[in-house]
Amino acid sequence: MNTQGSCPATRWIPTFIALFVAYQAPEALRTPALMLAFLPVAWLVARALGLVMGRAYALEWNRRCLLLLSGGFLLAIVAKTAALAVGTRLALYSPGTAAVSAGALIDLAWLLPWTFVPSIAEDMLTRGFWARIPDIRWTASAFILFSALLYVLNHIFRLANGPVEWFMLFCFGLAYAAALWKTGSLWAAVGLHWGWNFAGPAFGIAWPYEIADADGSKILSAVVHLVLLAIILFLPKPR
Repeated sequence: MNTQGSCPATRWIPTFIALFVAYQAPEALRTPALMLAFLPVAWLVARALGLVMGRAYALEWNRRCLLLLSGGFLLAIVAKTAALAVGTRLALYSPGTAAVSAGALIDLAWLLPWTFVPSIAEDMLTRGFWARIPDIRWTASAFILFSALLYVLNHIFRLANGPVEWFMLFCFGLAYAAALWKTGSLWAAVGLHWGWNFAGPAFGIAWPYEIADADGSKILSAVVHLVLLAIILFLPKPR
């Protein structure tokens, strides 16, 4: 998993802090568009570590990466569809009336980049960066658990929502970290994360629904991600 050269803690700790601040600033300042600044900061961090962007965050691009990204994205869409279908049957969601218009289609198109940037940024911060630190010799379970815990803690503005929220985020983190570990590429995690982040508001536009049971819907989302985790772990590890 670790393929970088020498990178002492005196370098990667301050660079991680820089990434963390760049990620949290948009929400702290209530300026979502500021998230676009994360990618230039991540590039500067990679350069400070003497690496190119792809190698620093497990984002090397090759022909299989498009398959990992698109496959993860579609799998997350299917998972969200299943969650909404089951949740509606369990009265966790109250369905509305679908009314797709030209304006709605434009909104859906905008959602693709609007959900991609924060998804890949968080994946770089909580998964890709840590997977490539040479000072740490991860085992699969240690990396997945550490990354999932860091993913929970990274949602500092949602921690006040309580244990059910923490549990849901932890299950999300398990699935996304496992996708990186199993494939050796962050693109698989980005696909899953992006697809889930896109599907929520996309269904809100194309298939309106309301949350009738907040805790129940979070637990259902957590269970769906545990199913995704099982699927990921069951798949054969690519060469």
